[in-house]
Parts: sequence; C-alpha cells; structure tokens
Amino acid sequence: MTRKLEELFNLPPVSDDEPPPEVVDVKELINQNQEHLTTARDIIDRIDQALPQVADLDSADQELDELADMARDKFEDLMNLGMNVEARFSGQILQTAGVLLGHAITAKQAKIDKKLRMVDLQLKKLRLDQAAQKEAKTPGTAIDGQAVVVDRNSLLKQLLESNKNQKTG
Repeated sequence: MTRKLEELFNLPPVSDDEPPPEVVDVKELINQNQEHLTTARDIIDRIDQALPQVADLDSADQELDELADMARDKFEDLMNLGMNVEARFSGQILQTAGVLLGHAITAKQAKIDKKLRMVDLQLKKLRLDQAAQKEAKTPGTAIDGQAVVVDRNSLLKQLLESNKNQKTG
C-alpha cells in the first residue's frame, strides 16, 4: 500500500530501517535549546506567582458573600411577614423583599464581574509580555510552538488504526 501511495503522490521511496534525517536534526535542536526552555518555564512560574498576589481580594469576596446572604435572609423574613399581614399592608413589604433580593443578586454579580476583570487583566499582561518577548527577538528566529516529527509510514499506520477503531467502535 505504501508503494501505491508513493506512486500516487510522486514521493521518493522511503526505507523503514533508518529514521529520516529531519528527526535527528530536530532532536539535536531540542537538546541545544533546552536552556531556553528552562528559562521560559522559570518566567512562566514567576508570572503565575505574581498574578494572584493582589491584596484584599479574599476579604472583598467575603464581604460580598456576607451582604448577599444577609439580603437573602431578610428577603425570606419579609416574604414570611408579607404573607402573614393584611393584604393592604403586604404590598409594600413584598416590594421591599423584592428590592432586597435584587441587592443579593447585585452583590453576586459584582463578585463575578470582579473575577472576570482579574482574568482579563491577567490575559492582557500575558499578551503584553509575549509581545515584548517577540520584539526583543531578532528577526529570522524560530517561532515559538510545539511540533511532532512523524515519518510518512508511521502517520499512515496511525490513520489506518484510527479508521479501524472507528469502524469497530
């Protein structure tokens, strides 16, 4: 089947005995750049340690939770009171209960918005750091990324196995 594919795609014949020269070159390149990879990991670790160290975030979350819980408790009290008084007085009590429930929802939304802003700021910082690193590099250097070098035969084997698994599964 490999011979048919070679003829179909006009590819030179490949022997199964020796790895292609690209594989050897990539392994050497990875070994040479190991120091750069460790430096990049160190930088990422420092960024992760610096980001969550903003003061008073936990206390603000606790305060918003307390306010929401208090508003919810008072809402339930007012709802019970509104159901147990005369109809002419219950309207204003139930309206006040609705306002308290709105305050509880607003407190929870403020907490969620704060977390989303923190995530947004973290993403912006990472984007700026990445842009600064790209500017610092000289033109013509390799682009950061991940790749796997696979020869044609092993790729075809993987494709055939996945097709067999899909037909049987």
